[in-house]
Amino acid sequence: MAELIREHSTLVKDDDTIYIVRIYAEKRTDNTWEGWLEFHPTDKSKPVLRTGEETSQPSRVTIEYWAYGLEPIYLEGALARAQGRSL
Repeated sequence: MAELIREHSTLVKDDDTIYIVRIYAEKRTDNTWEGWLEFHPTDKSKPVLRTGEETSQPSRVTIEYWAYGLEPIYLEGALARAQGRSL
């Protein structure tokens, strides 16, 4: 089951939508962790966007370390990757 690891303090926007960025992870059967980003629009009429797998880490501690190290420029690139992938 997916776990919310972090809600980033930086809001990201495209042409007309502002997004809250949430970083999620899930433990795999081999005990490694897969992480991705979800972009939740402040305008609830718009869809939530999600990236594919952004990282694979050996533990929850390392996935948290990764999540807390993400810079705003990374979030912008991740939003570009998530465009068109609504949940």
